[in-house]
Amino acid sequence: MGWIGESVDSIKSLQIRQVLAQAISLGMIVTSALIIWKALMCITGSESPVVVVLSGSMEPGFKRGDILFLHMSKDPIRAGEIVVFNVDVHERQDTGEVDVLTKGDNNYGDDRLLYAHGQLWLQRHHIMGRAVGFLPYVGWVTIIMTEKPIIKYILIGALGLLVITSKD
Repeated sequence: MGWIGESVDSIKSLQIRQVLAQAISLGMIVTSALIIWKALMCITGSESPVVVVLSGSMEPGFKRGDILFLHMSKDPIRAGEIVVFNVDVHERQDTGEVDVLTKGDNNYGDDRLLYAHGQLWLQRHHIMGRAVGFLPYVGWVTIIMTEKPIIKYILIGALGLLVITSKD
């Protein structure tokens, strides 16, 4: 019958107690990941302490698929620093902050086309963090699962089946 048949037989033979134990284990794994993420947010001061480079605009410094580690401090943002921004749609308010204009190293022009409609500058609240380190190529996993969702669903299904059918 093969691997699928054995998996189906294994699922049928599970007791309710085993199913609950597996569900609790899965819940603890997910909860642990969320706690680690929130702790990283607190330590780095960034709403997203780890991001994936999704385009080639930052080459040659960072390539598509690299993971950037971010940190946000109270220090002023200086020219030449590598920052990651998140543009939300809000009216510009005169807060006395310094305006920031970004440009990818591999782009001919500035990043204003990526800003919200009508927005010409970024303020400090748009900046998610400064790049303080990177890990090359590891972000390709995220890019592939985003661009080819079927791979993500197959992977999630296989991992779920593995969790359900694993014996204690």
